[in-house]
Parts: sequence; C-alpha cells; structure tokens
Amino acid sequence: MKIDKELILKLEKLSRLSLTDDEKIVIASDLEHILDMVNKIQELDTEGVEPLRYMTTMHLAPRDDHPEPFDDTEVLIDQAPIHKGSFITIPKVVDKKKA
Repeated sequence: MKIDKELILKLEKLSRLSLTDDEKIVIASDLEHILDMVNKIQELDTEGVEPLRYMTTMHLAPRDDHPEPFDDTEVLIDQAPIHKGSFITIPKVVDKKKA
C-alpha cells in the first residue's frame, strides 16, 4: 500500500482532524514505518506457531459479580460539581450540527 496525499486527506476527513502540511508529512512517514514493520513481520515463517491470544500465560478467573444495594445516592449527588435534583449535570459533549 502506498501512502500518498490522497490517502492522508481521506484519513484526515474520516478522523475529522484538521492537519497542517507538516503534520501530514509526519503522519505519512509514521504510517510508512508501520507498514514496513508489518511487511517485515509477514516475512517470518510462522508455520506451526500457535496464535497468541493473551499477552500473559497467567489465567485470571473473573470474579463473581454480585449486585448490592446502594443507599447513599444523596452523598454521591452532593459530591458532583453540578447537579439538578437527583441528577448529575455534565457539559455538552456532542454537537448535533457536527454529528
């Protein structure tokens, strides 16, 4: 795969970023290095090698999940910086115009 201006522009649009020309050059270089590493790995003979599923050989058993009643909601609400009644108010994070 060739990393060219067209691909960088497409990635910029998909990621909703606004990159400077210098940033585009750096990202193109980084992507080329990543692809070179992937191509190098593909040269390895992996015949008979078991796929790695976990980064550790330790087996961690999931703990049992037991719901418990919680009666101190007023204490939690009072700790919130902004709240209305029994609801915590947060800043708007999605603008409908851009979504």
